[in-house]
Amino acid sequence: MHRLTPKLALGAAAALLLAGCQPKAEQQYTGLDMQELMAHVVDPAADAFWAGSGYEITEAGERDLSPTTDEGWKVVEDGAATVAEAANLLILPGRPREPADEWTKYAKAMQARALEAKAAAERKDKQAVFETGAALYQSCVACHEKFVILPEEDREANTR
Repeated sequence: MHRLTPKLALGAAAALLLAGCQPKAEQQYTGLDMQELMAHVVDPAADAFWAGSGYEITEAGERDLSPTTDEGWKVVEDGAATVAEAANLLILPGRPREPADEWTKYAKAMQARALEAKAAAERKDKQAVFETGAALYQSCVACHEKFVILPEEDREANTR
């Protein structure tokens, strides 16, 4: 038979009190549908990254798109960082497409490529930004080939 000692009783009471003080887990906001999340978060961030990479060829000749200022490099880095964080938004409860394990795999691949791109931008390494940008693009294409993300009205039309 176990005896309830004052020390044990005090410890149990403290544990119960602390457990009651824990904040309740809040539901994460996922009000944007996938199309909006891509249009308002992922695409602009990826575009900001890619805008500082590679070359543009025009009638006037070739123009290097790489940033020339610290501020320009920060824009490129911020774009990659935002894409990396957006991967977390893609896997919040209620967001993954089925099969969810494959969706998560693609989101994690995008995140890994975006973190590599961010590191390249931090180093101000033009070639690495170009190469990691290509890898990031390929991760996006691979996901889009598996999970065609259509606007709601297009999805409804495709299911009729």
